[in-house]
Amino acid sequence: MYRKEIRVIDCTIRDGGLMNNWKFSDEFVKAVYEALVGAGVDYMEIGYKSSEKSYSRTENGPWKFCDEKDLRRIVGDNKTNLKLSCMADIGRIDYSDIPPKKESVVNMIRVACYVHQIDKAIALAEHCMDKGYETTINLMAVSKVNERDLDEALNDVAKSRVPIFYIVDSFGSMYCEQIELLARQYLKAMPDKTIGIHAHNNMQLAFSNTITAIIENCNILDSTLLGLGRGAGNCHTETLLAFLKNPKFKLRPIFKVIQEHLIPLQQKIEWGYHIPYLITGVLNEHPKSAMDWMDSEEKYDFIKFYNQMTESYALE
Repeated sequence: MYRKEIRVIDCTIRDGGLMNNWKFSDEFVKAVYEALVGAGVDYMEIGYKSSEKSYSRTENGPWKFCDEKDLRRIVGDNKTNLKLSCMADIGRIDYSDIPPKKESVVNMIRVACYVHQIDKAIALAEHCMDKGYETTINLMAVSKVNERDLDEALNDVAKSRVPIFYIVDSFGSMYCEQIELLARQYLKAMPDKTIGIHAHNNMQLAFSNTITAIIENCNILDSTLLGLGRGAGNCHTETLLAFLKNPKFKLRPIFKVIQEHLIPLQQKIEWGYHIPYLITGVLNEHPKSAMDWMDSEEKYDFIKFYNQMTESYALE
């Protein structure tokens, strides 16, 4: 009924922070942490590791930086089975921003990059491994990558020490057939690596694409509570845990935190499926334009947004 190799990473605070500049209250972050501990989730991605040279602390909350003092204020020494993860964007962090693992409660650093940055991603991920962390490389916007560049990237990662490599549907533009093909391509090129999936929900396919990835032997899965994430959001943690049938996962703590914290948050910030996100997903475009539209007074003028986005497309 379940595959014991599968691990779940809840990215609510990290990906959800894209909707409020990571300005979650301590109460909210602690409630998410305690719910994930109670639910038996494997990892909590609590935010980004970022350089102050790249981001302002006045414009961004603490979970854009994940300083040790802020982490420990929430999790203490984290003497639980839940591991903590942070994401690091290539070009937005210095090696010196990452302390040795023995000085941190963080267990995993996930390195996010575009295909032209794959060499830098491998170098940073291996640097993190040398400091004692688990690592992954998350190749963003793979739906925009041409075949030759992808082959070269997979070949480089295959020769690296990095153990986990991700299929990332950054624009929520991919169908199950594409996920199936990529999973098979990744595993053929890197048979000794674990493959992960990070899906966005622009076309309401994040959950089904994650299921496809599971069928194709992807064993590390990203999700967020109530789908909280950039724009249309992500595969829902509550739906995924229910599907996996692993007896270690408990749904009651997840439902409780959604009821007490995520539903009230929905009254303050808006995320999830909307027509503008569908349009950018169909067009395989970054959702930023849709996010800006959703913040405008014209948010429900779908025709105007569609016309604006398709001026250069022969799409009816």
